[in-house]
Amino acid sequence: MTFSPLVQARLDAWVASAADFGPHLLGQDTAITLDAQRHAYEQVLAAHPIPAGVTPHDIDMGGVPGKVVVPDTVEGDRILLYIHGGGYVGGSPTGYLGLAGHFATRLRARVYLPDYRLAPEHPFPAPLDDTLAAYRWLLQQGHDPASIVFAGDSAGGAMVVSVMVKARNAGLPLPAGGAALSPWANLTHTGASIDTRDGLDPQASRQGLTLLAKAFLNGALPTDPDASPVFADVRGLPPILVQIGENEVMLSDAMRLATHLGENRVRVSLEVWPGMFHVWHLFAAILPEGLQAVENAVRFLDQAMGSTPPVE
Repeated sequence: MTFSPLVQARLDAWVASAADFGPHLLGQDTAITLDAQRHAYEQVLAAHPIPAGVTPHDIDMGGVPGKVVVPDTVEGDRILLYIHGGGYVGGSPTGYLGLAGHFATRLRARVYLPDYRLAPEHPFPAPLDDTLAAYRWLLQQGHDPASIVFAGDSAGGAMVVSVMVKARNAGLPLPAGGAALSPWANLTHTGASIDTRDGLDPQASRQGLTLLAKAFLNGALPTDPDASPVFADVRGLPPILVQIGENEVMLSDAMRLATHLGENRVRVSLEVWPGMFHVWHLFAAILPEGLQAVENAVRFLDQAMGSTPPVE
């Protein structure tokens, strides 16, 4: 698929910045520190503009720092807990304010983005523990779980499911639903697309994902159900939407996740988007398919909360 020059330029910049994590994960000498590389990656993502009508604020979510994006119009006590991607090694709420803003305005909800700890300094299960703590904090503030939904991309897409499982196991009430965008759902990388789509997906590759998984797992098994939700006991979870790009190396395992959810009586919807790359949603301001995917996710989450979004 051919993209506009602006989309292609931002995609190329994102791919290059993500690749710059490789030397750090391989223990090679680098010109900048890992924290500086994370900041550079954050700035690439922050180039996606924040839509009008939203205001971001810093927030402490029970000891987990983060951001909250507040739209001009909020319906009731609606909340989206958004779990950013970045392979558990990079990414931050600051780089996701644009995407969060699109969700906030269309869902008419406050969007909370926990700034969970990152590997390799804080490997598995630290990111999941932090995200669960942020959700627990939302509940402790008196928010009705029926007015809370989850969404996340890549590593965060997997955590949409994994954190729900951890919440259920901890005896917490579950949110109304979730949207897993381009989820990195199987760290064993056994799906056929890890090979058949390698090279088609510009943003994610078998080699890169193998490095990221090693840094994140830190000796834990890739089959651990908290790391790879395709192996998790998902019974009793609320409705979940899985969206995946047809060009993605994660395609097969995202489809496996949807099948696993459905076979365990979780209401699931699967969308496969032809020609799309990993987390194309980030380009919602300049890529029509990105905005359409976000709007589809909003409709799903709206329905999960028992509401119908207004026609724009």
